[in-house]
Amino acid sequence: MIRSLLLISGSVWATVAAAQQPPAPAAPPALKRIDAHLFDCLMDAAERVKLNAEVSGFLRSVQVGRGDRVRAGQVVARLGSGVEEANVVLARLRAENDAPIAAAQAKLDLARRRLARITALRERNVISEKDSDEAIADAKVAELTLQDAVASQKAARAELVRAQEQVAQRELRSPIDGLVVERRLAPGEYVHDQVYVFGLADIATLHVEVYVPVSFYGQVTVGSRATVFPEAPVGGSHSAEVMIVDRVMEATSGTFGVRLKLPNPDWTLPAGLRCQVRFGPSPTARAE
Repeated sequence: MIRSLLLISGSVWATVAAAQQPPAPAAPPALKRIDAHLFDCLMDAAERVKLNAEVSGFLRSVQVGRGDRVRAGQVVARLGSGVEEANVVLARLRAENDAPIAAAQAKLDLARRRLARITALRERNVISEKDSDEAIADAKVAELTLQDAVASQKAARAELVRAQEQVAQRELRSPIDGLVVERRLAPGEYVHDQVYVFGLADIATLHVEVYVPVSFYGQVTVGSRATVFPEAPVGGSHSAEVMIVDRVMEATSGTFGVRLKLPNPDWTLPAGLRCQVRFGPSPTARAE
């Protein structure tokens, strides 16, 4: 009987001791791998430009239209510039006129020869000091006249540059290699700072914008690769490179932004297309 009680008591104490021990720590949840997920994204032009003129005026001519390809520096439109072009002609005539300099140089040469003769005569006391002083003054005035003529020609050349810049301000040049996606004005309409003339887009490189849940932060790094899958009917898979990983999170959505660079040298991929992206290289993606 006593032995049975001892056995029961020992079993109770073992049960109590087991209950008082802290529970074993739970195994940490497995880290979700980002390369096992697809994320919605958007492919857009690397750069969009709203092109306008530097000055106001009436649009005289337009050289390109919607859908045309343009190169950086290409003239795509011109404003009326008749007055400015006439100013260029006038400024060029003044800048190329060497006659005032030649005349001033001839006068200086004559004054110096006269001064040399008078100086020799003065040394022999043939002429008065007054005549010598006048010759010195004439030579100095002739030298200053030549300097003024040279300065005037430099100013005329500067005026020519300014006149040419005024003409250039009335030309619209594309700042990028890209595509004309919009034309807002036609010849004869007035250009001002409240409306742009062209919308341009650079699609030789596409930017892929994607928002990733914060739980994947640290698994995406600048320079890493990803595979982009454009929506139908384009389809296919294309290799892209991570160029920006935001360090400021979107608190409301619990995400952070990532931008990828997708080369598109042959312009086969359109901009503004929805897509999906998987981070990590893929052997099936088209090499860029």
